[in-house]
Amino acid sequence: MRDLIRRIEAATPPDRDRSVDALRAFAVAGVVLGHWLVTALVVDSGTVGGSSPLRHLPLLVPVSWVFQTLAVFFLVGGLVSTRGYARGVPYRAWVATRMARLFRPVAAVLVVWVLVAGVLLASGVDPQTVRTPLRLVLSPLWFLLVFAVLTAATPLMSKVHPAWPLAVVALVDVLRLGLSAPAWLGWANLAAGWLVPYTIGAAWARGRLRDRTTLWVLLLGGALATAALVRWAGYPASMVGVPGDGFSNLNPPSLAAVTFGLAQCGAAGLLLGPLRRLMRRPAAWAAVALVNLAAMTIFLWHQTAMIAVTALGLLTGQRLPGLHTVPDGPAWVMARFGWLPVFALAMLVCCAAFHGYERVRPTRLKVTTTGSA
Repeated sequence: MRDLIRRIEAATPPDRDRSVDALRAFAVAGVVLGHWLVTALVVDSGTVGGSSPLRHLPLLVPVSWVFQTLAVFFLVGGLVSTRGYARGVPYRAWVATRMARLFRPVAAVLVVWVLVAGVLLASGVDPQTVRTPLRLVLSPLWFLLVFAVLTAATPLMSKVHPAWPLAVVALVDVLRLGLSAPAWLGWANLAAGWLVPYTIGAAWARGRLRDRTTLWVLLLGGALATAALVRWAGYPASMVGVPGDGFSNLNPPSLAAVTFGLAQCGAAGLLLGPLRRLMRRPAAWAAVALVNLAAMTIFLWHQTAMIAVTALGLLTGQRLPGLHTVPDGPAWVMARFGWLPVFALAMLVCCAAFHGYERVRPTRLKVTTTGSA
């Protein structure tokens, strides 16, 4: 382990901004732990369905405030893409490299799950049981599609002020929620909503919107706006979708999700200094670097790891607490915490098997952001 830490430290360019990688690692960890904690596969009468402890235990809603970190992904993405494009690489070569880093790992996931679904259906497994894990694995891919579009449009999007897409989100929500406009209008927020943190990251890359006053305004203003929208405008308190609820802050992104993202951007900016100091410690930096090197693999396969553990648990012939049971009480929560290390071990197996698809050029150890958000 000490040798690995030394190798990573020696391979890191001295001018690398490690704090940005730390933000990305935080965002990855948030997505993974959030899904593992608020997603349940319930076995009932031989059929597997999805549920969430947030539906049965409203007191757990604050969990979604901690682990819904998508705004940080887009913030870092806008920052890194704008910096990378500014280095003068021809656009076609630059965007081809970025798209390869995003979509090469996706191909492996799709092939594996198409085969798994085909085998299960051919074996007579109930279609609902097949549909549930497929939805869990494939639904997060919308993130990559939106991210790819914004990345490809970086030369234009990096010049947009965040206030413009924020205004679009507010207008769309007024129309669809306040004036009974068609619900499909909300899908305009899928691009506009995540463009807000993306353009903030782009502004940071140009040295703008990074002073402490602005960051505090983002943090406090975003938090207060989100609280006001939840308290007086009828937005859900949960920052993730809850099965059975008629309205989600994430699908498509609502104004509350975007203002919450503003608060996250402000907090991220204020943490850059402390993170920079923390990343001077070789052990801390090694952990962050390893997460970044496998960021796409972790993002794409963490749900598969949870599903695999759940499926293997069925071989015991029992409905294991925290794995197959309804998430309707504190006992389920405590049992689920006990399963987290098992999920992590399964994810390491997935990373060992599929990390090669994330590396555009599988060469010697090199601390880069291949597959990064």
